[in-house]
Amino acid sequence: MPIPSQTTADPVDLILEQRVTGSRRLSNLLAALAVSIGGTGFFLASLSSKLGHDLLPILHGSQLVWIPQGIVMGLYGLAALLLATYLWVVIAVDLGSGTNCFNKSKGIAIISRNGLRRPIEVEVPLRDIQAVKLEIRDGISPLRRLSLRIQGRSNLPLTRVGEPQPLSELELSGAKLARFLGVPLEGL
Repeated sequence: MPIPSQTTADPVDLILEQRVTGSRRLSNLLAALAVSIGGTGFFLASLSSKLGHDLLPILHGSQLVWIPQGIVMGLYGLAALLLATYLWVVIAVDLGSGTNCFNKSKGIAIISRNGLRRPIEVEVPLRDIQAVKLEIRDGISPLRRLSLRIQGRSNLPLTRVGEPQPLSELELSGAKLARFLGVPLEGL
């Protein structure tokens, strides 16, 4: 008598992994570049007023009075260069990027993100996930994100921060995840 073959589920059907975009986006790169150029311009204009020699060929910073104009422009330039340094570090680290990995065979969800100092990882048992929540708020500060409603905990956000995703893309992603986890999709 032949031994019945055991059917194993395809490993692809047991794992769902989603990539999350972090701070390495075009909008952040353009903002960091603009702040860097502006801060450098202000700082060089301040130095030009102190030295009495134009360091920038397009501006006549040497014609500025050192006190108070040169000092104020120097402070603005220094503040902008410090902000630009922070922005470039955040972009280099790719703050907020990571993955959402849902593994049915192990019964665990692992949410990992790049932090400023170290990676952040949260493990949640799949049995504790009650729903996939779609949060939408329009207006001055729009919010469009997916989060997990977890038993005994606060909602765990899954999507990127910053630029709101298109509503259709967010709904499809939420429906796919809810179907995979076998939980309801809330917030429609």
